[in-house]
Amino acid sequence: MDRIFAAMSHRVANWAGQPFAFVLALSTVILWLATGPLFHYSDTWQLVINTSTTIVTFLMVFLIQNAQNRDGSAIQAKLDELIRAVDNARNDFIGIEHLTEAELQRIKAVLEQECGDDDNHRLAIERLIQRR
Repeated sequence: MDRIFAAMSHRVANWAGQPFAFVLALSTVILWLATGPLFHYSDTWQLVINTSTTIVTFLMVFLIQNAQNRDGSAIQAKLDELIRAVDNARNDFIGIEHLTEAELQRIKAVLEQECGDDDNHRLAIERLIQRR
């Protein structure tokens, strides 16, 4: 079940991000608008687009979230491998994505403090920008 859902969500997420998907959605809305006079802008006419967009949005949320979760996990695995492979890197950072937000903020504060004061950061960033 997981493989089928993952494969389907990957395909749908990729397809939904293409220009053709936008053109299809826009065409659907234009067609719906064009049929307004034919149906005298009735409640049923409005209900059709409201129900359709709600259902599509509801389903797309799950599919896109699944694709983002997989992408995030893949990136984390790659970063963990880089940390593991670099000799001077601290392996303690592997898996920190599972910590709470407060714990991550404390780690971030400690790392920023270890890097030096704000002037050093500013100068390092300026040098980096000048290299580009």
